[in-house]
Amino acid sequence: MKKILPILFIVVLSNVRAQQDPLYSQYYNNPMLINPAFAGSNERLYAGMAYRSQWNGIEGAPTTLNFNSHLAVANNKVGVGMVVVQDKLGDIKNTQYGATASYRIKLQNSTFSFGMQAGAIQYATNLDGVTVRNPDPLFVPFTVTKFNTGVGVLLTSERYTVGISVPQLISNSTTLNLGSQSAQVQVYSQNFYLFASYQFYVNERIQFKPSTLIRATKGTPFSADLNANFVFNKLYTAGVFTRKFNTYGVLVQAVMSNFRLGYVFEVPGKGSALHFTTHELSLALSLDVLSSHNHSGTGF
Repeated sequence: MKKILPILFIVVLSNVRAQQDPLYSQYYNNPMLINPAFAGSNERLYAGMAYRSQWNGIEGAPTTLNFNSHLAVANNKVGVGMVVVQDKLGDIKNTQYGATASYRIKLQNSTFSFGMQAGAIQYATNLDGVTVRNPDPLFVPFTVTKFNTGVGVLLTSERYTVGISVPQLISNSTTLNLGSQSAQVQVYSQNFYLFASYQFYVNERIQFKPSTLIRATKGTPFSADLNANFVFNKLYTAGVFTRKFNTYGVLVQAVMSNFRLGYVFEVPGKGSALHFTTHELSLALSLDVLSSHNHSGTGF
């Protein structure tokens, strides 16, 4: 059975999602999704994937699937990696493919990294599952692919992490020519990120790790995430967070040998117009495969 979605719902939300990156609540685990300078930062081989289901209960609600992997090479001075992200909203799909590289400079008590990424973003609509009650000549399926490049810098130490990045440096748009009519579609706009975290040692077994992510996109208000996480025995993490004080959530994760499993549950605040829950699940693998890799601990 074909699903019926209000035309206004698709047009308005697709315009917003086309201009912004997908939301992530577990960037705390692997910030390379928003900053290429993180490639090789754990001085091991890292591979991770995550699935996010937003606003459960709404037909055609946003879903995001991502895979990323990176490896430290050249005596851990260079990081190389890849990122694949698929973001869907109703019958609109953004797919991003990217290769990343970073160079790391050891300082006295910290490490400075500069990273770049390059790839492509495909923006596509598929109306096979939509019944249009009021046909519109502009409401047609299309696919467009655009080149993308991004940059980021990172400063890390045993206690803190600070990063600034622009994953999409190029603001892309395309014009659809539909006979006598045309439509301008914004594929992507620049998103600016500032990420910071600090680790306090409560005792030998417990660490308190607050963090924040600030995102800025032209034409939209600032978005700020505030996180408060406790790490137990360097294996188990539990915490709470808020996004702009209108979304709240809890994060839990566990490290088992070379694997890490994480889960996030979000609920909207009182000021939100949508009263639906969001779930995000992640799985990651970390291995020391080169002689220069970090052979102590798990590398997470």
